[in-house]
Amino acid sequence: MSIAVGFATTPEAAAALSAAVSEAALRGTGLRLYVPAGTDAAPETEALGRARDEARAADVALDVVSLEEDADLGDALIDASYRADTDVVVIGLRRRSPMGKLLLGSLSQRILLEAGCAVHAVKVRVGPRG
Repeated sequence: MSIAVGFATTPEAAAALSAAVSEAALRGTGLRLYVPAGTDAAPETEALGRARDEARAADVALDVVSLEEDADLGDALIDASYRADTDVVVIGLRRRSPMGKLLLGSLSQRILLEAGCAVHAVKVRVGPRG
């Protein structure tokens, strides 16, 4: 069994990755990291290295899945959710305005509504609303 999570260099994606590593360690499963095509610029390469280090430190097997050039990350995570060996898909959410809450976010909303397994949604830690 495994945990599926998408890769990006946003704070929300970093929170999702950390939660996915923790969940995989807790369950004693592997982690499948879906990486969009073209993720080879310096910031992405460094972030991917940190992802590998984080998984290694937690003793979690990491399988990096490189998506094809025209592949959509949302579609890849939804497809992964229907794999028999996927327990959970982990996504990151960010704080939103009241209008933003209505819309949630197209990628997050699609995954929550269309996934074939449990979805673990995590938020970036932020200070109090001001």
